[in-house]
Amino acid sequence: MEMWLKEAQIEDAVMTYKVKETLVRKKTEYQDLAILDTNFFGRMLVLDGIVQTTIKDEFVYHEMITHIPLFTHPNPKKVLVVGGGDGGAIREILKHPSVEKAVLCEIDEAVVIECKKYLPEISCALDDPRCEVFIGDGIKYVHEHKNEFDVIIVDSTDPFGAAEGLFGGSFYKEISECLTDDGIFVAQTETPFYLPDVVKKVFNDAKETFAITKLFMAAIPTYPGGYWSFTIGSKKYDPENANLDTTVEFDTKYYTKKIHKSSFALPKYVEDLITK
Repeated sequence: MEMWLKEAQIEDAVMTYKVKETLVRKKTEYQDLAILDTNFFGRMLVLDGIVQTTIKDEFVYHEMITHIPLFTHPNPKKVLVVGGGDGGAIREILKHPSVEKAVLCEIDEAVVIECKKYLPEISCALDDPRCEVFIGDGIKYVHEHKNEFDVIIVDSTDPFGAAEGLFGGSFYKEISECLTDDGIFVAQTETPFYLPDVVKKVFNDAKETFAITKLFMAAIPTYPGGYWSFTIGSKKYDPENANLDTTVEFDTKYYTKKIHKSSFALPKYVEDLITK
């Protein structure tokens, strides 16, 4: 008997994946968690029926949400990840030699536990001595830590349920206060094709708080539409004008210096979305 995962995040459109095996399935305090082994994308983390990351294409998301802000900031030493319990963002952050400490603030401990067990390629840096894993509410954590982080990455699930509060304008003001005077924040901000209203709202909320606010894009096969947006807010440094000549070199599969610059070149329908 064939098994298929049917992801119905978007009304009137679905994505389906052929499943070889269910490795874990449990109801946590916050969500339905599953890790599946699929034919094409390998093992994947699924929360509330929505694919979060897969072994095959996770590198795109994790490289872009981290290296764009970290190469924009001239000397990032302390980084906070809100969400991101799979550990992929931490793995990429710790490739930067300037980083002295990376804090992962994840509300659902089960995500961290199961990803360390079943997705070690992604979670491999969570035991690094520079990484601190804090299990708790990201909104509360940000509120209680003022002027502390050079970069904050909101690596959240979609803006429903437990993650809904991570997409509000008031949260971005809290993030600004949690950042240092030249700090940078970035968040995954959904698909402009299927959820244009979400993209527009998040961008406008961030723009009200940060002196420099820009949208950049990446092609992620397992995310609805395959074309995903990220919003970056900066107090001082413009990511499009970042000096990449002196950046350290390390292995990547998606991010390059050219991609850093070109990812801010938006299709007209996306540009219209955030400017009109």
